[in-house]
Amino acid sequence: QVQLVESGGGLVQAGGSLRLSCAASGRTFRTYAMGWFRQAPGKEREFLAAFAWSGGSTVYADSVKGRFTISRDNAKNTMYLQMNSLKPEDTAVYYCATRLGPPNRDITMYDYWGQGTQVTVSS
Repeated sequence: QVQLVESGGGLVQAGGSLRLSCAASGRTFRTYAMGWFRQAPGKEREFLAAFAWSGGSTVYADSVKGRFTISRDNAKNTMYLQMNSLKPEDTAVYYCATRLGPPNRDITMYDYWGQGTQVTVSS
């Protein structure tokens, strides 16, 4: 079993920054891919970024490329999402997820999800 816990959400003004964390436990993650997703009110959950825990390329959605950066701390089994130049349209619940296999943009390919953390960007 895998447990994922997000933190770091909150209220920020447009143009500001936030760093989200996703603490993972319960399994060895070296063969897993980790990803960040978000879901705004009334919209479908969308992919933001993902990487393979063992290393390799990182994948970003075009909507956040250049503003958001995904990273990790292997020793802490923690993944991060640094979000800069935030816009009101970034307001959503942000989730982390993991899957056994390579990074994938398809949210249905992810097996374990955190509970989400709310990010609100005011104009």
